Amino acid sequence: MKISLNPQAKDAATRDALVAEGGFGKYYTDHMVVCEWNEKDGWSEPELKAYGPISLDPATAVFHYGQEIFEGMKAYRQPDGGIGLFRPEANARRFAKSANRLALPEMPEELFIQTVEALVKQDAGWVPNKVGESLYIRPFMFATEVGLGVRPSNKALYMLIATPAGAYFDPSKAVNVWISTEYVRAAQGGTGEAKCGGNYAASLVAQKAAAKEGCDQVVWIDAKERKWVEEMGGMNLYFVKGSGADATVITPKLTGTLLPGITRDSILSVAKDLGYKTEEVMLSIDNWRDGVASGEITEIFACGTAAVVSPVGTAKSAMGTWVTGGGQPGKITMQIRNHLLGIQHGSINDTHKWMRKVI
Repeated sequence: MKISLNPQAKDAATRDALVAEGGFGKYYTDHMVVCEWNEKDGWSEPELKAYGPISLDPATAVFHYGQEIFEGMKAYRQPDGGIGLFRPEANARRFAKSANRLALPEMPEELFIQTVEALVKQDAGWVPNKVGESLYIRPFMFATEVGLGVRPSNKALYMLIATPAGAYFDPSKAVNVWISTEYVRAAQGGTGEAKCGGNYAASLVAQKAAAKEGCDQVVWIDAKERKWVEEMGGMNLYFVKGSGADATVITPKLTGTLLPGITRDSILSVAKDLGYKTEEVMLSIDNWRDGVASGEITEIFACGTAAVVSPVGTAKSAMGTWVTGGGQPGKITMQIRNHLLGIQHGSINDTHKWMRKVI
């Protein structure tokens, strides 16, 4: 890997003050990684260089046809002061799968992880020390061929940036959600399983509608029957049926339209480790509303890389409003969240070997 260090890298005191400020995506580390691809020569040698703007021709393909993908992953401070990545191999595989769906080049897993480790090692001082905080890492790739023909680009650029991250949502407060019946996120055969910018751009009008209803997030239902629960914003959903040791932790099953979340997959294992039954099911809006009314559904939470686990309280929709757990975070929700964070920060034994030591 080529390395060109940033001559204007922030001094330790300035950097530490920015990290301590918290937030999400407010500040970025001193460096980034770039790696070019073209159809003839394949992948070039990646370069770690100073974080900064890039220059692109106005006719660059990504601006016109949206050929772009990204990932979200995190590095966590460990008890010994070291740093660990959470399941980077899973991110590498999903990145390649998204690339395939968007007709972009698949990046080899080893190359993907090499770039991530290089950036984290170089900018290790940007990794927060507090539990629940992390270095959020954003790999992304986009089409760079210049021309207005509608075809897969013969050139692409992979980039990697990182930002210190506090809590995306306040975990002590349950978010309120608006169930959208007017808009859908994805349909069979579409790009729902891919992590591409277009999915998120198309979601923003529904997010605005949710805000008008006084809600924090939008919940998507399926495109065909308009009744099956899919995702919340850019996060997967979980429902807890029952309570105590007999509780069952359930999540909408992957149908080809949902993003296969790495946190979602991890929680299926964590819930089993904690002694709960787990199920991947088709859950309708009626099942949700009636389950809350009967007391069968006792807790709801969303999960994803950015927020880890976020409790869900009030649900609003054209079919009415209902509140789960008195609008407060549930015991099992917080137990799962704390257990997963414990694995990520190294205070709980990583029996699944999810953490990859960087430093």
